[in-house]
Amino acid sequence: MDFSLSADLQELQARTRAFIRDRIIPLEADPRQTRHGPTDAFRRELNALAAEAGLLAPHVGTDYGGLGLNNVGRAIVFEESGYSLLGPLAMNIFAPDEGNMHLLEAVATEEQKDRWLRPLARGEIRSCFCMTEPAPGAGSHPSALNTTAVQDGNHYVINGTKWFITGADGAAHYILIARTSDDARRGLTAFLYHKDQPGWRILRRIPIMGPEEHGGHCEIEFDGLEIPMENVLMNEGDGLRATQIRLGPARLTHCMRWLGFAKRCMEIAQEYVGRREGFGIKLADRESVQIKLGEVAHQIQIGRLLTMHAAWKLEQGDRARKEVSMAKVQVADALHQAADVAIQLQGARGYSKDTVVEWIYRYGRSARLVDGASEVHKMVLARFMRDEGRDFWKWG
Repeated sequence: MDFSLSADLQELQARTRAFIRDRIIPLEADPRQTRHGPTDAFRRELNALAAEAGLLAPHVGTDYGGLGLNNVGRAIVFEESGYSLLGPLAMNIFAPDEGNMHLLEAVATEEQKDRWLRPLARGEIRSCFCMTEPAPGAGSHPSALNTTAVQDGNHYVINGTKWFITGADGAAHYILIARTSDDARRGLTAFLYHKDQPGWRILRRIPIMGPEEHGGHCEIEFDGLEIPMENVLMNEGDGLRATQIRLGPARLTHCMRWLGFAKRCMEIAQEYVGRREGFGIKLADRESVQIKLGEVAHQIQIGRLLTMHAAWKLEQGDRARKEVSMAKVQVADALHQAADVAIQLQGARGYSKDTVVEWIYRYGRSARLVDGASEVHKMVLARFMRDEGRDFWKWG
């Protein structure tokens, strides 16, 4: 694998870095950030800044206003966006919208793209992905899904419950996975619906440990929601495939953004220990502090290499399942370690809200859960190692 970047990608990286540093980081203390995240008006203002800089939704194709970045390009740009809490939101590359855009661009019909993708790519609306359910429904195992979709003439009738649906409060467009048969592989179907359709409601916005993101994490009830045939995404029975198309790359783009968060933690910690003195010596000159910083730098770089390798594999047409799982586990752990060490090295300042580290610490704990818990990804790796033997470690 060649790790050199093209001149165009280097320029885009530098432009993204400058945009986040000069335009977005100064807005992190803006009072329009409520306990539920930035107001919708503030989000639109951030999107406008990114559009002005030519950085809005860079992952979608030029037909939809983006830059058409491939997975390697996304790894570079998304990491830079993660230097600010608001960076991914400003650039319209935050979850769940980013993954939804990828899925729609990959599989939707042209008519569906015009209705469901274009306004999302322009930042005019938000969206969410409705799959996870309360027990005994689908969590890390999509095939356990219980929400049903029964065909009735030219539409489907949806009944069931979803929960921990990120971004649901205030979203306009929804992608829903529901059961249409008991077939083990083709029993699920993906649907599109709009917020104004009757037959569904948000039961509650679930309080969480971490910071409240835009749209929260909601529990949703479906009670007779009718979805017309033309709003089936792909075909009946393709829901599991749609989920795989969306979640594989989305797990990796999580890693890309998380690496930016982790590096921001280290920059804040380094700046502090470089000027803070204790017992007659700067903290940065203490071996114990240097070891902590060195360990985190090591883990972040391992995460970057695994993420870039998985991105490269995707560009070769590989599903990169084990590579994505490796990156997901490593980067989630590195993010938590970076935030934890940054808090520890700053002492009381780290525990306070004077820096963004405490926000990243609370946010980062979810990284080991979302889009598959770390234990599930390690099980995936164990199965690959069992099935592939020594070929598990082959190159190419």
